[in-house]
Amino acid sequence: MFKKILVPTDVSEPSRNALTTALGLAREFGSEVVLLHVSYTPQAYLSYTASYGIVIPQENLEALGKAALEAALTGVELEGVSLKKKHIPGYPAGVILEQIKDENIDLVVMGSHGHGPFAGAVIGSVSQRVLAHAPCPVLIVK
Repeated sequence: MFKKILVPTDVSEPSRNALTTALGLAREFGSEVVLLHVSYTPQAYLSYTASYGIVIPQENLEALGKAALEAALTGVELEGVSLKKKHIPGYPAGVILEQIKDENIDLVVMGSHGHGPFAGAVIGSVSQRVLAHAPCPVLIVK
């Protein structure tokens, strides 16, 4: 049913819960899991092409991304699951939506953060954007 499951992670508790849920589904359906960490770049964060002199060396971004992926997998049982790790710098919602298309994702499983009484009351803003624009099913996990 689901050949590829995308799990975006920010190494938070909700994203760890999403990973655990996705791994269970992957075992049940024989799916591949794509674990994705998106690092904000200054340009993505500021929404401008100019970074106002903020420079983050590419090596630092790559090291932080690799560390985040390893931290997300700490203590997680991977037996019986095909896992692909990806780190991409950029704007999280945009990168996630691009990866859905590029990786031919059948299901996205992501954590919910809930930020305040308004738009983010139930799920976080990245989750909301992915849910609104994804061409495949999205499962939000608390």
